[in-house]
Amino acid sequence: YTKLGYAGNTEPQFIIPSCELPIKLSTKVQVVSALFTLSGTVDSLIFKKVVAIRKCSFWVCICQLKSVLLQWPIRHGIVEDWDLMERFMEQVIFKYLRAEPEDHYFLMTEPPLNTPENREYLAEIMFESFNIPGLYIAVQAVLALAASWTSRQVGERTLTGIVIDSGDGVTHVIPV
Repeated sequence: YTKLGYAGNTEPQFIIPSCELPIKLSTKVQVVSALFTLSGTVDSLIFKKVVAIRKCSFWVCICQLKSVLLQWPIRHGIVEDWDLMERFMEQVIFKYLRAEPEDHYFLMTEPPLNTPENREYLAEIMFESFNIPGLYIAVQAVLALAASWTSRQVGERTLTGIVIDSGDGVTHVIPV
């Protein structure tokens, strides 16, 4: 899943699956209708995310058809399909955040074992494709630990600890 929003919010505005269903809207509706017709009951299908409709964006994350219908740019926390990731980021920026990327600085996270080449390629996409004015890429664990600062007094704040980060088929235990 991808979490996105604006700085200053207490929680993400959107939490969406990091996947794309690369078929037309009418076909997607037919696929959903056919699944309900074939299945007989909703209980026979396992849904990760049923349907999210926002401005004609539409996901059907169904376990049985995941490998056939869905495209996932990220596997085990690392971007594997950069073209798909660029399309996904375009959708996130323009359809969800409804932002002009030239007017905003971006904070993005990366897993602790991300390669320098992946980091460089992400920056290249953001600067060249979206013309952003600035980008900061941080390790997820550091930001998770920094988020705990809000509940502490100023004198008690320290950026040391252990973060257990679990998601997308991978779990990391990171000392910070």
